[in-house]
Amino acid sequence: MLLRVAGGSSEDEARSLHDWLLLDRSVRRAGRIELVSSSPPAPGRQGVAILDLVSLVLANGISAASLGVSIATWRTTRPQQPTVTVERADGSKVTIAGASPHEAQRLLEQLLGEQQ
Repeated sequence: MLLRVAGGSSEDEARSLHDWLLLDRSVRRAGRIELVSSSPPAPGRQGVAILDLVSLVLANGISAASLGVSIATWRTTRPQQPTVTVERADGSKVTIAGASPHEAQRLLEQLLGEQQ
């Protein structure tokens, strides 16, 4: 699953979310968290890519509720709450913007197919 952050510097915000998720034990234990690029490096800039996405490869050990709370809580720490789009490998996605932690949980539960 990919997390795309809109607002401010996308690379800075993605790094901040990445670091926040690494500090969350339930997320960190449930899978692999990496910064990745949404596009290849610009011509003439060998190996330099903008790392503007957070990639999550999750095991079964995390609930959508835990991930939703972590993302929603991170958003509250930002000067201007960025929008976070969570996209599954099949292309389905949800956007968390102006959502309360409860709403973020609900959106991720729908995306991940979990029952409330």
